[in-house]
Amino acid sequence: MKIFLDTADLEELRTAARWGVLDGVTTNPTLFAKAAGGSYESVLAEICTLTPGPVSAEVVAENADGMVAQGRAFSKIAPNIVVKIPMSEQGLEAIARLRAEGIRTNCTLVFSTNQGLLAAKAGAVLVSPFVGRLDDISEDGMTVVRQLVEVFVTHEIRAEVLAASMRHPLHATQAALAGAHIVTLPFKVLQQMVHHPLTDSGIVQFRADWEKAQRARGAA
Repeated sequence: MKIFLDTADLEELRTAARWGVLDGVTTNPTLFAKAAGGSYESVLAEICTLTPGPVSAEVVAENADGMVAQGRAFSKIAPNIVVKIPMSEQGLEAIARLRAEGIRTNCTLVFSTNQGLLAAKAGAVLVSPFVGRLDDISEDGMTVVRQLVEVFVTHEIRAEVLAASMRHPLHATQAALAGAHIVTLPFKVLQQMVHHPLTDSGIVQFRADWEKAQRARGAA
């Protein structure tokens, strides 16, 4: 399973890249608004230098013509840009038109298996079910991930399931077990995946034992 970071914060991305676990990036206007400095295009260009993997750039237009125009502009920023388009009637049209031009898309805001299937048929290469937001309304978001994986395998659909709206490390584990091709995470959740209290205490204990042994040798 590939791990994407869901952020527009360049320092977070540089850190994940140094760890060797950054396979791609997802962004959106909300994440960009939290990041400091530069235009959306300049930030995207910088992000694209930090990973060779897909970098999702989200459109804000509400009609297919506008989405296609923004998608074309984004695709010129770097070869690893994937245009992120919301699930809707206009969005499906934009996905189909961009596919015809050879521009890759990520269909976002997917909340049902039917929506994901339609997005893939329209031509999206990434389909993003939002797990956490479904959980928020007392639905099992991971069910959509599992069903989409099964549908894509059964019908040999080449789109990848990108599990989004990950709220905690357990979501990442569940997505991996469900067969998701990709999971996109906030940096905080990625950090939580690294740490475990027994690991942290073990490191402290090993260091203390080593220092104790060194002092004993010095005294001898």
